[in-house]
Amino acid sequence: MIRVSRLADYASVVMACLARHPGEVLPAAQVGEETHLELPTVSKLLKRLAGAGLVESFRGAAGGYRLARAAQEISLAEIVEALDGPIGLTECSVGQAGCERRSYCSVARDWQGVGATIDRALRAVSLADMLQRRPPPAHAARM
Repeated sequence: MIRVSRLADYASVVMACLARHPGEVLPAAQVGEETHLELPTVSKLLKRLAGAGLVESFRGAAGGYRLARAAQEISLAEIVEALDGPIGLTECSVGQAGCERRSYCSVARDWQGVGATIDRALRAVSLADMLQRRPPPAHAARM
């Protein structure tokens, strides 16, 4: 199974929380409360997202975090890469030299093509798009 890491999934939840408060600086504790994630996890994610340039951090009594760019300018690919590194299905699809079979592999190009397709798909989805695709409230699903 091809899977995005749990931390990258949680990072998208944290980023969506910040996107719901455009321009506001939110303390990590508030992000944790709104996302129902543990504060140490939220703090770790925010630090990694800040390191990737996706969020800005502010110190002091009114400190916290906010998106570094507008939600429509941040792709799902950027969030995944901030936590999981380059997007690819196989080592050769992310340009890793080191496979001793590279010179005679008959499927490397195919895997690279599939990886490129997935990369393009993730880059085509913005954080703003993800907010618009929220599932209906639980009570609506029961009707």
